[in-house]
Amino acid sequence: MPHTTGTLHHRIDELRTRRRNAAEGPDTAATERQHGKGKLTAHERIELLFDKGSFNEVEPLRKHRATGFGLEARRPDGDGVVTGWGTVDGRTVFVYAHDFRVFGGALGEAHAEKIHKIMDLAEAAGAPLVSLNDGAGARIQEGVSALAGYGGIFRRNTRVSGVIPQISVMLGPCAGGAAYSPALTDFVFMVRDTAQMFITGPDVVRAVTGEEITHNALGGADVHAGSSGVAHFAYDDEEHCLEEVRYLLSLLPANNREQAPVVPTDDPVDRPNDRLLDLIPVEQGQAYDVRKVIQEIVDDGEYFEIHPAWATNIVCALTRLDGQVVGVVANQPASLAGVLDIEASEKGARFVQFCDAFNIPLVTLVDVPGFLPGVDQEHNGIIRRGAKLLFAYCNATVPRISLVLRKAYGGAYIVMDSRSIGADLALAWPINEIAVMGAEGAANVVFRREINAADDPEEVRAKRIKEYREELMHPYYAAERGLLDDVIDPRETRAVLIRSLAMLRTKHAELPSRKHGNAPQ
Repeated sequence: MPHTTGTLHHRIDELRTRRRNAAEGPDTAATERQHGKGKLTAHERIELLFDKGSFNEVEPLRKHRATGFGLEARRPDGDGVVTGWGTVDGRTVFVYAHDFRVFGGALGEAHAEKIHKIMDLAEAAGAPLVSLNDGAGARIQEGVSALAGYGGIFRRNTRVSGVIPQISVMLGPCAGGAAYSPALTDFVFMVRDTAQMFITGPDVVRAVTGEEITHNALGGADVHAGSSGVAHFAYDDEEHCLEEVRYLLSLLPANNREQAPVVPTDDPVDRPNDRLLDLIPVEQGQAYDVRKVIQEIVDDGEYFEIHPAWATNIVCALTRLDGQVVGVVANQPASLAGVLDIEASEKGARFVQFCDAFNIPLVTLVDVPGFLPGVDQEHNGIIRRGAKLLFAYCNATVPRISLVLRKAYGGAYIVMDSRSIGADLALAWPINEIAVMGAEGAANVVFRREINAADDPEEVRAKRIKEYREELMHPYYAAERGLLDDVIDPRETRAVLIRSLAMLRTKHAELPSRKHGNAPQ
């Protein structure tokens, strides 16, 4: 039947045209410019994120109502942001994606209200929220209304923190207020070369300080993933980045009232870990890669490392044991001997808090010589910043198992989820050394006068070191005093952890009634 003006068929054609125009952008040249920069459009990114055909757009026809500076003549459908929901592996996820082709993705009043709406829906539905960020900050022509729009986003980011997972994906330049919302979310992904984050750009830096710097050198993906710690992940292209976002979502619960998805595995619970006997040297000072230990223990050797390029002396990873998601925190002897410093403490604390918020049990693999000494560490606040990790563990109510692989010295032993701060089970391998400090340092302190007065100081020192190690640092000293629940055969590590976590699955713990704690900052 031919369509005639005024019929429903005509109106449907008109609707389809408006929807198509909104998806295609202001003109083909804008799309070509986006592709020319190596970037996808908002809808193309959404297609990669979601299961095929599952995306449902919200307010695709929204227009701004601003006037002045020529805005009244430019009122594109969608107002520069695509919002909606879809499924990832069949599970509901919400999204908003800046469309750089429209006003450079800049945030105005209507643009912000669309984001507020989708954030409220994500909270109401109890489902993760992903933001695909590619915007030029506040829309200057709309003045303070744009700034107020950012305020509404920040307030919602904070309100749902620890309630639903929030993931930010940086796919273009994000400056000023546009950088603060990602900083409030749980995970930040960045794409190299095309994505940047900074509060003030190179031009402002040059005007204020006289420093010359490029956009990428100031706030590129590798800077934030390796130096500042603002970004958790950096990838070479958008396709790989969004594929990894999907994988992360598969490891997370929909909200803080649910458990993470369980994935059946053919990896036997009691698979022996014979390889561990050759992975870790008995000598306390020799390095090894703790990631190989994690790989040997977990299901099918698969784990997803968080912040792999920042604070590399501690490893944080999401993985599975017998199909159940767990968070692993491990000292890394291959980097700075595995000491705890400012950055490692902050990285570990943030990860522990996240796992606790979303019901993910914690397994801590301990091989730590202590906190990093130094004037810079002390002056930059190692006391208060190291206390973040201590606070996070003490505050965590999820199942917690600590395993001392080799050494655990001083305050760092306590902080790494020791029995004394609330670990449900504290285990160790038979090469463990748990002590206030290493035998050499302890002997030099305890027997200093005797050693200095001896005719042969080195002979006396060697004797006292041997004596201290035999009396206070043997592998069973802590177990004899009830500070370890068991000393286990390393080959049985996987089986012991899985059975222990199964026992703890029904753990219920409550914190005292309070508004919130006052964590160290």
